[in-house]
Amino acid sequence: MREIFTGLPWWVKWIAVPVIALVVFGGLIASVIGFVIGLLFKALVFVALVGGLIYVVRKFTASSSSRDW
Repeated sequence: MREIFTGLPWWVKWIAVPVIALVVFGGLIASVIGFVIGLLFKALVFVALVGGLIYVVRKFTASSSSRDW
């Protein structure tokens, strides 16, 4: 691979090749990043909902257990 890039100008190695890679694989990269961000968001919502549920249950059980029937 180094032999291929040895005779090329610097702008081909550092500008043209990455731009071509972004054009070819840009949709794939964008979909993977979107999937990961969506997954992180769903995980954050899940953690927030479970935390809220635990908070409500503990508050409800603490207030009901403190009453003397």
